[in-house]
Amino acid sequence: MVIRKLSWRWRATCVLLGFVAAWGVYATVRPVDEVVLTIGEPYEQVRQQSRSTLPPAEPNANWGGYVSRPARLRFNDPRYGFVTPAAKFLTVSYDRHGDVWSVTLSPQVETLPLDDTMAVLTDLQNQLRRGGWRLIRPADNPPITDTPAMRAKIRSRADPITYWLADNKYQIILDVRRFIHGIAQPTSDT
Repeated sequence: MVIRKLSWRWRATCVLLGFVAAWGVYATVRPVDEVVLTIGEPYEQVRQQSRSTLPPAEPNANWGGYVSRPARLRFNDPRYGFVTPAAKFLTVSYDRHGDVWSVTLSPQVETLPLDDTMAVLTDLQNQLRRGGWRLIRPADNPPITDTPAMRAKIRSRADPITYWLADNKYQIILDVRRFIHGIAQPTSDT
């Protein structure tokens, strides 16, 4: 009788471990969620063409849907399109007619080290340049470049910001901020 109990418990443990392993493999190979949109299109259309957790629109409301699982943004304009890395925070706002009017996101899933942050920012700016976006107000807000001076600015919490315009049709604001975990930690390259 003791042998049967151990055998049953052993089988249950193996089934449970197998399920956990299968879930881990699925979570690893599952494609990242993606929100596909262009400003001005219906929010419900965005939900249908996206693979994401955006909730249904609220009728006759100025509101926004947010993802509950990380998703990348694919800005689907034929000329000015770009793609961001997966974001933990991504909100799609719509007007009272249900048309998308803005997107706010943090193109990251977790706080990034400075090297990774610079890679994300330079990639996004390069996509914008290739897509015909132009930097506006460069005298006051130059592009975010991977230089010692820009890194020093970020470390000092100067919060560099850039403004990009696409043919007076769209505007993007790129803003980088330093986040330090905890209150009493020494400053580092995060």
